[in-house]
Amino acid sequence: MSTFNFIAAGTRTIEIEHATISALLAQLNDSFSKACELLLSCEGRVIVTGMGKSGHIGNKIAATLASTGTPAFFVHPGEASHGDLGMFTGKDVVLALSNSGETTEVITILPLIKRMGAPLVSMTSNSDSTLSRFADVNLHLPVEREACPHNLAPTSSTTAQLVMGDALAIALLEARGFSPEDFAFSHPGGSLGRQLLLRVDDIMHAGEDIPQVTVNTSIREALLEVTQKRLGMTAVTNTTGELLGIFTDGDLRRTLDQEIDLKNTSIADVMTPGGTTLKTGSLAAEALKVMQERKINALLITDHQGQLAGALNMHDLLKAGVI
Repeated sequence: MSTFNFIAAGTRTIEIEHATISALLAQLNDSFSKACELLLSCEGRVIVTGMGKSGHIGNKIAATLASTGTPAFFVHPGEASHGDLGMFTGKDVVLALSNSGETTEVITILPLIKRMGAPLVSMTSNSDSTLSRFADVNLHLPVEREACPHNLAPTSSTTAQLVMGDALAIALLEARGFSPEDFAFSHPGGSLGRQLLLRVDDIMHAGEDIPQVTVNTSIREALLEVTQKRLGMTAVTNTTGELLGIFTDGDLRRTLDQEIDLKNTSIADVMTPGGTTLKTGSLAAEALKVMQERKINALLITDHQGQLAGALNMHDLLKAGVI
């Protein structure tokens, strides 16, 4: 077995990067505010560019911006010099990442960016670099050393870039009033999108599939309805469809304990009056929360006039991916 102290190496890395991130707090100054204002007022797209590891971080920053309300995409600076500059317009804002501020591929395209009139925000650890001097705003990253023991592999510098990029994205998110629903629209395929966009109307049983009996129905007939519709309960309504109560498997167990005549006793005598309901248009995530808080497995959906509109249970939420 190796005697190398992996824990010590990992600890040293985290401590160095932690110190770098802590030093970023002092950089949230007028330059940061001005950079946010440029990005917020951008009429086109935020174009993020960077080479090597800075490019990888830039790609992630662009993705974070785009998913939080700031339209953005990444352009490789090398490809920009071979035709992809056609993606840039004067209405865009360019966010350029380079730890040294002297990356050749990035520096090469700066005069062309200036010529088209696109504002430039730089992110460097060298405030006297070519990139920072070209920029309308420079976000200084106080990187004293990389976590690499040779001070070579981009580690602390890329961590600082990533954190500063997140700070920009979240500041812009809050300034825009970007809501969870807005976020879900850019994430419709994931579980988050399902939680934030899916409505009870999309998954509830409706029409003939709703377990439903009228208030004068016998318990025996109500049990047949529960069995046929397979939701573990039935709604109880009056003759006009207004919801009066619910009869569940739990109500059945209590009924059997009382040795009630199932054939000749009305469901109105054993149902739970009212029952737990949600309105049409409610989020499916809200239905899950209600079920968990009430410790129930099913609930009924009513329209805004109190008429029965649907029914769903925990299995429906599971099937829809809400759980």
